[in-house]
Amino acid sequence: MNKIKVLIIDDEQLARDLLKNYLSKDSRLEIVGECSNGFEGVLAIQELKPDLVFLDIQMPKITGFEMLELLTDPPVIIFSTAYEEFAIRAFEANAVDYLLKPYPFERVQVAIEKALKQIHSGAGNKEELENLSQMHDENSELLTRIVVKSGSKIKIIPVETVDYLESEDDFVMIYCKEGHFLKQKTMKYFENHLDPKKFIRIHRSCLVNSAQIAEIQQYGKESWMLLTKNGAKLKISKSGYLALKVFLAT
Repeated sequence: MNKIKVLIIDDEQLARDLLKNYLSKDSRLEIVGECSNGFEGVLAIQELKPDLVFLDIQMPKITGFEMLELLTDPPVIIFSTAYEEFAIRAFEANAVDYLLKPYPFERVQVAIEKALKQIHSGAGNKEELENLSQMHDENSELLTRIVVKSGSKIKIIPVETVDYLESEDDFVMIYCKEGHFLKQKTMKYFENHLDPKKFIRIHRSCLVNSAQIAEIQQYGKESWMLLTKNGAKLKISKSGYLALKVFLAT
């Protein structure tokens, strides 16, 4: 019987060592790697293709939730957290297992058994992870950065460097100083999570950073165009123009 391949992603060495000690007691498991941050974690998942990942939430470079957004076909994931109350509520609501630090050996055993059932059934926990991500998206906290994947690289985009965003089917294209990057989120998500004092929706498919507005031009009776400081020309809808007038007047 093939062993279950396990990857550990946690920025704390002591936490990784403790988990390795626990997992080594289970002959069904094979630890194929460990990572100290989410950047290494995404690449390790692509390369090692683990069946099961133990993923810490609070990590300094990118969080566990931000890392989850970058995985198109995630393995079964067990999260670990020290204190995040929202995350715990979200896990319980979506039947995604988690370990609350500091966790005893017995609790890890319970999580392993649940994960093995998901793996052997072939169902995994992808649906639960998607529901978890959706619930996390409903959190009203404003974004300070956007994490994107570009080829094999991961980029962190500070929101103040974003020029504008345009919807492209199920994705949003983010235009910033470093170029443009696709993110699998909705325009509504960004409208709800970008500072409304700094970003304005000028069209159903376009959000603009107000600091990048250079000029507004009218080229028809009810047709307007917004020019950004970087030279982009963006169409403004009628409702977007009215919203823009109010926005710029405040």
